[in-house]
Amino acid sequence: MAVVINGRDLTLDQLMKVAREGEKVKLSEDAKKNVKKARKYIEDKLESGEIIYGLTTGFGKFANVLISKEQTEDLQRNLIVSHTCAMGKAYDEKYVRAAMLLRCNALARGNSGIRLETLQTLIDMINAGVHPVVPEKGSLGASGDLAPLSHIALGLIGLGKVKYHGEEMDASEAMEKAGIKPVQLAAKEGLALNNGTQMMTAVGANVLWDAIKLAKIADVAAAMSMEALHGITKAFDHKIHVLRGHRGQIDVAENLLNILEGSRNAKRVQKTKVQDPYSLRCTPQVHGASRDSLSYVYETVNREINAVTDNPIVFPDEDQVISGGNFHGQPMALAFDFMKIAIAEFANISERRCERMINPALSEGLPGFLTKHGGVCSGFMIAQYAAASMVSESKIYAHPASVDSIPSSGNQEDHVSMGTTSARTAAMILDNSQKVLAIELMTAAQAIWLRDEIGERAIEQLSPVTRTAYDFIRQQSEPVDEDIIMHDELEKFDKMIKDGSFLSHVEKNVNLR
Repeated sequence: MAVVINGRDLTLDQLMKVAREGEKVKLSEDAKKNVKKARKYIEDKLESGEIIYGLTTGFGKFANVLISKEQTEDLQRNLIVSHTCAMGKAYDEKYVRAAMLLRCNALARGNSGIRLETLQTLIDMINAGVHPVVPEKGSLGASGDLAPLSHIALGLIGLGKVKYHGEEMDASEAMEKAGIKPVQLAAKEGLALNNGTQMMTAVGANVLWDAIKLAKIADVAAAMSMEALHGITKAFDHKIHVLRGHRGQIDVAENLLNILEGSRNAKRVQKTKVQDPYSLRCTPQVHGASRDSLSYVYETVNREINAVTDNPIVFPDEDQVISGGNFHGQPMALAFDFMKIAIAEFANISERRCERMINPALSEGLPGFLTKHGGVCSGFMIAQYAAASMVSESKIYAHPASVDSIPSSGNQEDHVSMGTTSARTAAMILDNSQKVLAIELMTAAQAIWLRDEIGERAIEQLSPVTRTAYDFIRQQSEPVDEDIIMHDELEKFDKMIKDGSFLSHVEKNVNLR
């Protein structure tokens, strides 16, 4: 069933269905009417000879240069061709598809003045799987994502490179194979296509989608570490978390109690200690704070995916064309910088739990570095090194891009958001955090197995939920008795996090908040 867009009520779930699952897209009938009305208004203004930015003038510093009616098509084409300055590795397909859909959804609102047939061609490209090759680097985030969105528009006019059925080829060839006629841009259309925040929002929305799932995985990983380290569950008592009142903290504490219910390893009271270290005891406070941050980002993304962010903006009913700054990415830049920190913290505390499991001075009686053959074997020593490396790397990426700005376009565009950099570095942090949590899952499973080996019967004393998680892990990866090529095993854990199989299996047995 197709996702029907009208510029007003697209959801994150629908965006992901199109971006990742190949769901088709359709324009609503009301959207078609609104697009036609705005286009007629633009054509009437053009006919009357009125001076309107980007329609009858140049762009940026050239806003004071008047353009004749005869030159408007050249103006729009040149805008796209000249702005395709992005460089570097190409964005993943899921990001490009998301950006294309978001651009279509913004245009569907009827405030951009694009022709219906141009918008429909972009939708046809999504549905046929014609994805322009969009390099990652080169956006300042104001006037929106000019360079990356221009690369998308380049494919629309039959130029540049695209991916079609997994193969990179010339856009003209792919469009012919797909039975789609490239567009010859008319007045205002270039600006309507490349002004906006859709690339940064596409990347950030994809990261957010995975981060929401990672928050649950982090709770499961922490619970398995609690099993391995004889954790004290009293710290998760509902009463103390309600007393503080933060929603994320309350939810994490509830998750941990539900996951650990029935465990005879992690218990409300332990004879050997009064309280746990912060990396265990404060899991609800740390994970919960990150969850609350993600909730804010979720609200911001939901607004932006239904926003009109090009310039100028057309109001046919009010007989106005207003040149403003909705393309400025600051709202998303701040949100994605916040998201970077939130995701990084899942890994930060996870690495500390790994350290406690491998360090014989901290591990509640576990063999040093989780090996029975210490000295001959290094066990999990360097797995923790790798986690520490990625945690430290993420601290660099977590530096807020939004606090920086650099003037452009002859100082006409003298404050920019760097929001696309925020989104891209958020994706890097997400990857690191997924890998660190993969290391924690493997480490915790090893620690539980070793407790069993030294006679503690830890496996049979797992809670029903952690036993399910442990058994799923063991279907993918055997315990490490003697040193192996760790990379190969760690990749399995990274994969089970990224493909959703681990979380899906666990959630069959517990309702995670």
